Amino acid sequence: MKITLLCLMALTGMGFCSEESKSLREAYYQVEEITVSKTDSSSRSAQWDPGKGITLEVSGMDWYDDKRLIMCLRNGDVVILHNPATAGKKEEPMYTLFATGLHEPMGIVKKADSFFLSQRSEVTELKDLNGDDKADLYKRFALPWKITGNYHEYNYGPALDPQGNLWFTTNLGMGKKSSPNTPFRGWGMMVDEKGSSHYVGAGMRSPSGVGRNAAGDIFFTDQQGTYMPTNPLHHLRKDAFYGHPDGLNSAHLSKTKLAKISPAEIKQIKSNKMPYPEALKKIPGLVSPAVWFPYLKMGRSTTDLQYDSSKGKFGPFENQLFVGEFTHSSIQRVFLEKVNGEYQGACFPFLKKFPAAVVRMKFSEDGSLYVGMTNRGWNSTGGASFGLHRVRWNKKVPFEIQKMEALSDGFRLTFTKDLDKASALNPKNYKMIHYTYLYSSAYGGEEILKGDNQIQEIRWINSKCVELKIDQLKRHFV
Repeated sequence: MKITLLCLMALTGMGFCSEESKSLREAYYQVEEITVSKTDSSSRSAQWDPGKGITLEVSGMDWYDDKRLIMCLRNGDVVILHNPATAGKKEEPMYTLFATGLHEPMGIVKKADSFFLSQRSEVTELKDLNGDDKADLYKRFALPWKITGNYHEYNYGPALDPQGNLWFTTNLGMGKKSSPNTPFRGWGMMVDEKGSSHYVGAGMRSPSGVGRNAAGDIFFTDQQGTYMPTNPLHHLRKDAFYGHPDGLNSAHLSKTKLAKISPAEIKQIKSNKMPYPEALKKIPGLVSPAVWFPYLKMGRSTTDLQYDSSKGKFGPFENQLFVGEFTHSSIQRVFLEKVNGEYQGACFPFLKKFPAAVVRMKFSEDGSLYVGMTNRGWNSTGGASFGLHRVRWNKKVPFEIQKMEALSDGFRLTFTKDLDKASALNPKNYKMIHYTYLYSSAYGGEEILKGDNQIQEIRWINSKCVELKIDQLKRHFV
């Protein structure tokens, strides 16, 4: 029987470098520039024009059809890229304007003949009624959230589930002018095909990525800050509390079990200061992430998530999640498994050194990953303010830990290439530690209760797989 260790991380040193000591970007994946903002040597310049007057701050992406990419931009435009497979490398990008006048849309998805996007004020349906590749219909589809005009009141999504429902997450208002009582800020919600809103779970801070895995379950990423010791990846499901108590202020308006939490209990939650495993036992509804992204080691601000739907065209990571990162302008990889009904997993560095913050991503039928970027005025590594890149696998297999699965006495590691048996059975070639975080109102948190794990036994399963028996397995620890 497997134990439910809800967040794990491989620390073997093999997560980024190949046997040739080259990065994945150099040896195995080709990163091609489609559009990038021009900058001088001293600053990020906002003066850029790709020929169509487009400032390409990508905030959402989906496929317009099997060959064209549709993108919503932070300035309120929606554009079609007509030649995504060849733009940038063989020819100039070709854009046309599909819609305009929207208020900071942060995601777009195609459903039947319509496109649905989140903007500040509502969920909007866009539709081309006469076949000229321009939206004729701008229709309010749902109004699932409230806004006050606070700077941080973003709305993310939609993600489309297999049943045709649209899923969204909302950012908390922040700063001196924020109101912690604005209804359904810091919530995850589902809008059904009739446009009715269903409030699902609360306790988010800045959940800028929302998407599905290969099984159709919905996940979201959140960002480090108050009550968030580092960046988590959560399974979005009903009645769950994800950690930030401001979202509970409107729980009484929902039809969830969180509605039973009293104002006195919310006040007590806000004052708590305890290790996360203890908090999970004492705080009503609190759930552990499927994965914690260790701060700095795995970036500082997680964003979009996309599962590898390429059926092997993007490398040996089919159905795994790829997660964008804002501050370090990078992409991480996540392996997930489900144990005793709960998702858990391991995270690995993947690609870095993009020219701006990675905000949105989308896989294509040919196995390419399109990466949309904008720093939106915040700090991110790289010399650009925004851009669009295409990532292609060159068919060479990197040497990586493909999967890290939990066992009752340790972990099973599956690699992408054959192992040297003597090296694989040498305990000196592995290092494993454990730690957790403090649940508190502090902005971020250090790794606490740290310790070393001893490799007690290494079992050879086959040429690509070993099992590690270790001591001190701790529930809900990294």
